[in-house]
Amino acid sequence: MSDAALTALSPIDGRYAGKAEALRPIFSEYGLIRARVRVEVEWLLALAAEPGITELAPFPDAAAARLRALAEGFTVADAGRVKAIERTTNHDVKAVEYFIKERLKDDAELGPALEFVHFACTSEDINNLSYALMLQEAYTRVIAPKTAETVDTLRAMAHEHAALPMLSRTHGQTASPSTVGKEIANVVARLQRQVAVMHGIEFPGKINGAVGNYNAHVVAYPDVDWPALAQRFVESLGLDFNAYTTQIEPHDGIAELCDAQRRINTILVDLCRDVWGYISLGYFKQAVKAGEVGSSTMPHKVNPIDFENAEGNFGIANALLGHFSEKLPISRWQRDLTDSTVLRALGTAFGHTLVAFESLQRGLGKLSANPARLAEDLDAAWEVLAEPVQTVMRRHGLPNPYEQLKALTRGQGITAESMREFIQGLDLPADAKARLLALTPAGYIGHATSLARDV
Repeated sequence: MSDAALTALSPIDGRYAGKAEALRPIFSEYGLIRARVRVEVEWLLALAAEPGITELAPFPDAAAARLRALAEGFTVADAGRVKAIERTTNHDVKAVEYFIKERLKDDAELGPALEFVHFACTSEDINNLSYALMLQEAYTRVIAPKTAETVDTLRAMAHEHAALPMLSRTHGQTASPSTVGKEIANVVARLQRQVAVMHGIEFPGKINGAVGNYNAHVVAYPDVDWPALAQRFVESLGLDFNAYTTQIEPHDGIAELCDAQRRINTILVDLCRDVWGYISLGYFKQAVKAGEVGSSTMPHKVNPIDFENAEGNFGIANALLGHFSEKLPISRWQRDLTDSTVLRALGTAFGHTLVAFESLQRGLGKLSANPARLAEDLDAAWEVLAEPVQTVMRRHGLPNPYEQLKALTRGQGITAESMREFIQGLDLPADAKARLLALTPAGYIGHATSLARDV
């Protein structure tokens, strides 16, 4: 571990730096500056392509390529130069503008366009588009694939263990059996629904000036259709155009994204806790890694640390995501700056989410089902057959079926023999009685197997 990692204030840049590496080029200060440069460059190109802006001629292809190269080839050293300029300007977006002008001033074809860099823009025109691009990149390149990987792993487990019976526990008490695969399939189905929601979320953007009305734009070029130009520009970046804003894009799209991610994370917290419990019951074994220590004093321990780590990191992420979704859509009058510092923490929330995904994936990879332990609990829970027996009794009109089974089983130790003795005494058709007598807790799983295989 480097000195920088050892002295990092946040574990995302310290202990977990390697696990969050994929997000660093996107959400770091460098990533934000790089996105700002891209937006500024593309806005200058869009202005140059607008016929009504007569003072800015379209750039030759080679000049346009040089301009785009400024954004596409943007380096950490370039970001350092922007930060050096910011020490003078004390304004981060203005520093980006000056950086671009500095790089273009000696270019014979691009130099005359210097005053159209950041033309008619407020800082938020650049920032909202930059954050939208960062979130879109983080989701499509990192978070969505990691979510899909987790869903695929769980689906494979659901199929593998589709027919493996498991005693259920409603309220922590023995209940009608399921299968290991069906319980995992439930998680897969929940995740699939939320992933579909996530895929439908838009990444809105705006570029309409100081209070959202194109005020300066209209004074400078009254004949240009600025709303149409703004829409073309925002959509050219792969974002969704928001026509109605104050100085800031209201961040509703970011709130929707954070809420959707928070629901995915919450489902996985639920999974982590359940698997933790099943490991405790012995339903799952964990692969032992040579050299690992489970406890500093108890040599025998193999702790479910990956699921605990995942749960903790999902929790930290959700605390931040919840704050984002509640705070970001709120801004006093036409603008206040409270969103600025909050937006800078987006990478922290998604960083903890990514760390949690990595831990969960590692934990799932260590699991193996323990059929013997599963069977042991099922064989000791014949009372769960009270449900099918009283249901069949209801069908055939026997008196007080629920009450009879309640008296037989509630708080009582029920064995295979005592349950079968009770069934033998029932006035049921022969085929119904035979089905009940053949029933075991392990065989009482309904459509669990097919449900698990269909997910």
